[in-house]
Amino acid sequence: MTQVSMTVNGKAVSGEVEGRTLLSGFLRDSLNLTGTHVGCDTSQCGACVVHVDGQAVKACTMLAGEAEGADVTTIEGMANPDGSLSTIQQAFQDHHGLQCGFCTPGMVMSAAALLQDNPNPSETEIREYLEGNICRCTGYHNIVKAIMAAAGQDVSKIAAE
Repeated sequence: MTQVSMTVNGKAVSGEVEGRTLLSGFLRDSLNLTGTHVGCDTSQCGACVVHVDGQAVKACTMLAGEAEGADVTTIEGMANPDGSLSTIQQAFQDHHGLQCGFCTPGMVMSAAALLQDNPNPSETEIREYLEGNICRCTGYHNIVKAIMAAAGQDVSKIAAE
């Protein structure tokens, strides 16, 4: 067992983990932050995306020990300080960028990373950025609309699919 310490959603946390414990497992099982979903364990679906030191990371492919000393943000840490939804979360709700909701935490985390790097992405740039996130329900149309709305863009420009 190894002791790990990190900051998660602004709070210092620590725990004992086996060397093979994934960051997703530590977040879900040790910290009870179950918003980070595990859909594939192979880095293909993107449901487990979190931010580690400001970078989008698939938590199912990172060992918890690799996050030692890091600043980790999960979907639970995306809300505003008063508990209201962040701009991107509200846009997903307003534009129905979800259906079953399983992929939504990873989509929101990826969208937030995209908007941090590119505050005014085109529809094509959004679709390319989300290639590492799989949604089996929505067809991505409303997800793209939500991200464009969060960026302050006119979503009426998006062609209906």
